[in-house]
Amino acid sequence: MTRSRLRPMCTAAAALLSTLLVGCSAESAEPASKQSPSPSTVSQPPAPAKVEVIASLTDCKPEIRIEADQLREGVCRTARGDWTVTTFPQEKFKETWLDAAAVYGGTYLVGPRWAIGAQPALLKKLRTEVGGELRKLSGTSG
Repeated sequence: MTRSRLRPMCTAAAALLSTLLVGCSAESAEPASKQSPSPSTVSQPPAPAKVEVIASLTDCKPEIRIEADQLREGVCRTARGDWTVTTFPQEKFKETWLDAAAVYGGTYLVGPRWAIGAQPALLKKLRTEVGGELRKLSGTSG
């Protein structure tokens, strides 16, 4: 091929490539909330570890009842039911708290540095709002 015939082909290829690149970068720049959810997504990503933030995701304004170095706890009372939101400054404090709660048994909704205590049916509903995983603790009292 001669140089004069090659130039239009290269120009067309470059234009096509730049269109594809712009289209790809525009799509990936779109916020995740506007992208369609993946079919493998089961629940929301876990909420951040702050009582007021987690409670607000569930349309609740919590009443803070414990403020300590190792945890904060707020109580939510709504028409849907009552639940507690407990947050921890470090993951190790959450795990220690769950180990202690295991003596009494029950089911908790847990995420990074937080736990919610409520009736299991309510926890399933709250999970769609804040994420996390349900953790059933075995009781040893009785």
